[in-house]
Amino acid sequence: MPTLYVENVPEELYEALRARARASRKSIAAEVIDLLQQNVPTAAELARRKQLLKLATKISGLQPESPGPSPSAEEMLREDRGR
Repeated sequence: MPTLYVENVPEELYEALRARARASRKSIAAEVIDLLQQNVPTAAELARRKQLLKLATKISGLQPESPGPSPSAEEMLREDRGR
């Protein structure tokens, strides 16, 4: 497993990391790894997100087959405003 060394970490940032690590009962290194995993997507994660976006775009473009037995929200609002 590769090792990552970070130099010149601002004191305020280091203290915030240390406080987070202490609160979650972890070492600073373990906290940094957790933060990186949560915030830096891997190639596999980016591919999954791209696939999900493509699916969401496809779904959002679909039109309902029929309006259904009840009026749409827009139709109900227009009817209500006409009263």
